[in-house]
Amino acid sequence: MLIRQVLLLLIAGVLLTCNPNPTAPEGMVYFAGGDITIGSEHGLTNEAPTFEAEIAPFFIDKHPVTVAQFRAFVQTTGYKTDAEKFGNSALFNYKKLIYELVDSVTWQQPLGPNGAPAKDNHPITHVSWNDAMAYASWAGKRLPHEYEWEFAARNGKNTNDKYSWGNSLTDNNGVFKANVWQGHFPDTNTVADDFAHTSPVGAFGITSCGMSDMGGNVWEWCSNIFELYPGNHYPYQKDPNVKVIRGGSFMCDSLVCHGYRVSARQFTSRETSNFHMGFRCAMDVDRRTSNPKHQTPNQNTTIKTTYKSYLSNDKRF
Repeated sequence: MLIRQVLLLLIAGVLLTCNPNPTAPEGMVYFAGGDITIGSEHGLTNEAPTFEAEIAPFFIDKHPVTVAQFRAFVQTTGYKTDAEKFGNSALFNYKKLIYELVDSVTWQQPLGPNGAPAKDNHPITHVSWNDAMAYASWAGKRLPHEYEWEFAARNGKNTNDKYSWGNSLTDNNGVFKANVWQGHFPDTNTVADDFAHTSPVGAFGITSCGMSDMGGNVWEWCSNIFELYPGNHYPYQKDPNVKVIRGGSFMCDSLVCHGYRVSARQFTSRETSNFHMGFRCAMDVDRRTSNPKHQTPNQNTTIKTTYKSYLSNDKRF
């Protein structure tokens, strides 16, 4: 009897966070919202101090937007990405151990013109914040605010879990729970998780709320401008062209950025694109407006600036 009561309480807790009602649009998960602690006192400087945030109900995609989904958008609209307009995008040069802008790199040819074409079931890459916003608008959705993203990564509840799936990068059998860097970054990747670059969405399982790739695979654009949390007085000048990214990627190592933790956050300029950055979409529950709960400036003009890499040697962020 006691076991049954405990199970009922656990089920009730899940329903209060990632509730199946109202019915979510296809490919999305519903979160009922509520109060949650954002940030960490044990991560990088930009994750502190922790604070309470009230999140409104929202829907969010189960997985990052795939190559196939983005292709449908392009075929319908004729859209050209920033990378296609600029003629280049960023790849990591494993010999020089630096990022470089490489000509003819696009979402269709993520490793360059001589590399393998993008696979339909992999997350879209080489898309800027501008591109992600354009896709989201076409799909009748929006980008998630980073607080919503963290709410979903924490499965809609306050938890001390390091990752969206728990506290260990592998299960009891040594099987990896996310597509991240293994070995010594950046010169040696053992590829113990079987993927040197992107992996099919969902390849590493789902969270208790039915979401995948909430850590590793690709960084994900969020809607909001990067700024320090309330109470963080580290010198930083907010730039409206610099946006938040969440989730980490296959390039993340636990001894460097450890970006696949639920509280980890980084930033880059909105026109930036590279081979390990994509996005997923969100949606308001009441659907009375296509704008996110946390407004961001309307910035439709593409401006090419110096490529800003969040994988710098500056450990402040």
